[in-house]
Amino acid sequence: MSVLVGPGRGAYPYANSLLVRGATATLVVDPSLSLVADAPPADLVLVSHAHEDHIAGLGSYDVPVHVHEGDLDALRSREALVAGLGLPPDAADAADQELRDRFHVRGRPDAAGFDDGTVFDLGGRTVTAVHLPGHTAGHCGFLVEPDGFLFVADIDLTSFGPYYGDLGSSLMEFEASMRRCREIDARWYGTSHQKGVIEGAAEFRHRLDAFAGVAKRREAALLAFLREPRTVEEIAEHRLVYRPHVTGPHVRPVERRTAVQHLDRLSGEGLVVEVERGRFRAV
Repeated sequence: MSVLVGPGRGAYPYANSLLVRGATATLVVDPSLSLVADAPPADLVLVSHAHEDHIAGLGSYDVPVHVHEGDLDALRSREALVAGLGLPPDAADAADQELRDRFHVRGRPDAAGFDDGTVFDLGGRTVTAVHLPGHTAGHCGFLVEPDGFLFVADIDLTSFGPYYGDLGSSLMEFEASMRRCREIDARWYGTSHQKGVIEGAAEFRHRLDAFAGVAKRREAALLAFLREPRTVEEIAEHRLVYRPHVTGPHVRPVERRTAVQHLDRLSGEGLVVEVERGRFRAV
């Protein structure tokens, strides 16, 4: 088994891919942008989730492609992938063009779906799908045995923190997925971006806890901002996710969806109240 590290250690727009060889078959996980021109041969392709940086090299493979049922429509159709980003119409058109021209996304109507626990037997080596939703509805990791290697995809342990800003994303599911990863004892853990390969469960769990803590820090920042009544739009402008220098049409929708998820949870816990229609304050 090999980790195919993308430029910049797999920093976006690149990602890290896997090449897994068995006695009877070989598969690639997440053919990224770097595999457009340098694609190793494979008998099948697995996709952790339908985001452009994980499928840019998919056109290099005329072999069976598999993704979790939750992301199947987005992998089959670029139109469905763009729609899931939840962008305003003019920005959606620009995103569609970028996916086509920069990331070579054409859609794979032949893609097949799998479920949690599906095992791909390569002959002496297996790859088992581990459903880890939250980032997207179908986001998955893959456990490679007998190597003891758990690929956790975009539970990527970066300081940016968990991303749950798409239409199909979920803060609650992302946190449940991180808890599930914590319970899996592996020898090695691999991420899609930058952090690469981590050796040992103890070190992985330490980094995972720090990664999960970003969401808690966002919540603490939101409570501090809500000392005065604020609207969702004001929270989105204040920002919980992106730093001030980051621009683009995706920023406001992502910030808005992130804010709403945290508001819903804090309201349910009695820490935030709606003091008047559309205006929220910390208790």
